[in-house]
Amino acid sequence: MRVMKTTATVAMVLAAGLMLSGCPASMSGGAYTRDQARQAQDVQLGYVESVRQVMIEGTKSGVGTVGGAALGGVAGSTIGKGRGQVAGAIGGAVLGGLAGSAIEENVTRQPGLEITVRLNNGRMVSVTQAADEPFYRGDRVRVLTSYDGTARVVHDY
Repeated sequence: MRVMKTTATVAMVLAAGLMLSGCPASMSGGAYTRDQARQAQDVQLGYVESVRQVMIEGTKSGVGTVGGAALGGVAGSTIGKGRGQVAGAIGGAVLGGLAGSAIEENVTRQPGLEITVRLNNGRMVSVTQAADEPFYRGDRVRVLTSYDGTARVVHDY
């Protein structure tokens, strides 16, 4: 009974940690990091040449791996006695770590758009960002590029 209570407590703590620290940074064209706020950006005008749907891979921060390994180790240690208990803990940790890593990556994966823009100067650029607003061929847009090279496409209303 005590092992079950401990396992449940560890599971809740790890799940909360995964939810809070495993959240990916937004890939939206409208989201800015604290470092990007109040920073000048290079602005170039153009028209959308093409739009392609893509998948932006999820985060691989290690939170899922560590959480899954801890949970798997605790769960595996309830199997058997003596050396069997140690082997169960090790096996559970390995399997839990693999499962936790896969879950983290899948949960944080998101649909995106690869937006190719023909700038007014004739040059073409392509930016991939979250698919949180629609873009269509011929849309008038601005390509904003930060000092760190981060770029985003926004509509030029």
